[in-house]
Amino acid sequence: MKMPTSVKPAIWGAIGGAIATMIVGFAWGGWVTGGTAGQMASAGAESAIVLAFAPLCVAKAELQPEQIAGLKGESYWKRSEFVVKAGWVANVSEQYRSAVAEACAVTVVEALEAAPPPK
Repeated sequence: MKMPTSVKPAIWGAIGGAIATMIVGFAWGGWVTGGTAGQMASAGAESAIVLAFAPLCVAKAELQPEQIAGLKGESYWKRSEFVVKAGWVANVSEQYRSAVAEACAVTVVEALEAAPPPK
């Protein structure tokens, strides 16, 4: 089958336009693949869980002031382990427990450092 000569440039133009659209879409348009979208959704879910459970952990910590002093004495890297051992994140799924424990430890220690010394 023979194509008219005027159709050939139109086909190449359509192919070039499609390629240019994909390049612009993925580079600057915010398009992502399905795998990247799944990763973004998982990260968002973890952030939401941490935001939801960290205040509960802090509330449990406030019920045990003697434990809070021990938390402040721990090194930065061991604080999340301390929070888990203290049982403040026992109600959190194992998958998210370390992230919630870290957020809780940071919040409690920052609150201690920001509080004025007792008189």
